[in-house]
Amino acid sequence: MTVQLLATDLDGTLLRSDRTISARTSEAMAAAQASGIEVVWATARARHSIDELAASCGFTGKAIGANGAVVLDLADGTPVITETTGIESDVVTTAMTRVRELVPGVAFATVGPTRFVAEHDYAAMCVFADHHRHPHEMDVSVDVLAAASEQTVKIVARHPELASVDLFHAVLAAGVGGVELTHSGAPYIEMSAAGVSKASALSVLCAELGIERAAVAAVGDAFNDLPMLRWAGTALTTANAMAEIKAVAHRVLHSNDDDGVAGYLEELVADRR
Repeated sequence: MTVQLLATDLDGTLLRSDRTISARTSEAMAAAQASGIEVVWATARARHSIDELAASCGFTGKAIGANGAVVLDLADGTPVITETTGIESDVVTTAMTRVRELVPGVAFATVGPTRFVAEHDYAAMCVFADHHRHPHEMDVSVDVLAAASEQTVKIVARHPELASVDLFHAVLAAGVGGVELTHSGAPYIEMSAAGVSKASALSVLCAELGIERAAVAAVGDAFNDLPMLRWAGTALTTANAMAEIKAVAHRVLHSNDDDGVAGYLEELVADRR
């Protein structure tokens, strides 16, 4: 079936290693949308950094943020949150307690649709690139759940000594109930409400747009992209992706630094012509 919608991850996929969107990629997205192909961003990022990226390249489509917990419409140049799926407060508490039991020394932060609240130890481990905000701009509290003024859409956890991918595998092997555990390649692990992923948000969005699953292509490079790649009719990844992601892809595109997604979009537009 002809591809009608391309869902693309951002970091490590659409973005180059310097975390910018190239002129070629901007032009390819605009040409695809002009030809009738929906382009949807699907990322672990929060609203504020999605907004900044969209402004940098003129993107005005839809975006799935927080690994599927938030959906945004960027059509007017300002991100409008259209869907939010939060984690119940008791589940947040239980999940954090369980992870601390499994890996002592872990520090947490809770992410809301617009707010980020970090434990002191978590903030102390951060640099700007981790969450695209300076640590001093984070709300810091001893009790992140009590300090949160909005529903939690994502829990993030990191360890001062253990690599995030090792933390991910350790927690995944033992299991944490009530949440969807994933890893985006960032220096922390991420948890959303059970059943929430880029795939779940994308399936709802496609139903609203009247686009069949078989007409959807998805591209990503990390563990948090796996549900989306398995759901889409066409699964794509980039040459720089993890081996586990390449194993489920129908096709490996050029790397993110070689504008692999742009090249694929150019092919789709050429085929339509």
